[in-house]
Amino acid sequence: MSRRNSLPPEPATTTREPIERVLVCIPTYNERENLPRIVARVREHAPGADILVLDDNSPDGTGQVADELAAADPHVHVLHRLGKEGLGRAYLAGFDWALEHGYDAIVEMDADGSHQPEHLGAMLAAAADADVVIGSRYVPGGGVVNWPASRKALSMGGNVYTRILLGMPIKDATAGYRVYRASALRGLRLETVDSQGYCFQVDLTRRAIRERLRVVEVPITFVERAIGDSKMNSDVASESLKRITRWGVQHRLTQARRAMGRDAKWHTL
Repeated sequence: MSRRNSLPPEPATTTREPIERVLVCIPTYNERENLPRIVARVREHAPGADILVLDDNSPDGTGQVADELAAADPHVHVLHRLGKEGLGRAYLAGFDWALEHGYDAIVEMDADGSHQPEHLGAMLAAAADADVVIGSRYVPGGGVVNWPASRKALSMGGNVYTRILLGMPIKDATAGYRVYRASALRGLRLETVDSQGYCFQVDLTRRAIRERLRVVEVPITFVERAIGDSKMNSDVASESLKRITRWGVQHRLTQARRAMGRDAKWHTL
């Protein structure tokens, strides 16, 4: 049985609808070689799920490969986007498509194989009693394969910084392997999200916690891509640091104002 890290549960009266229709969203940009492999693995380990490939007009022909996969399998769909707008915009487009088509749960998954479809069963099982499930590298049982020590230190340090600054009891807030219930996404005011890169994941995590949704972490093993280039760069890291710092300052100021308000009320009694 997998071990999970979670926020305190809501009252026992909380009930959730069964998850029947699942959509796995896979954003792509120059993933021509990886896409057929990841689609085949998802179909093997989650045969009842549908797949939506979100291609940002990849110059290497990934979109054409996606169309061929869709033509051969009715469980595969493709959403062609005009150009590269970032991970956040791609997922928001996928969420909109999923909600319009009546799916109960939406999975975020990278195309490069770093998010292993073998973990889908445990993550979807956890979603039966949660609103958001995070495939976590940093809870007991989780891990990372083929990362240099510097990359792992950066990731772990960023998560510690995020957890402390935003006051979130989540070990892996930047993780991109997730399951969202459709009901949860409808309450996160997605139309106001403008974050990109890895801070997109932090943004949705903090929104979920603010809405008192149940967020659980399920351990996964993250495997660094073997084919193609990572999308992580200095611009992505810089944007994440700036936005998380701003959110953290806002969070701490809000806490201070509330504390001052409670003190003022106490002195007037």
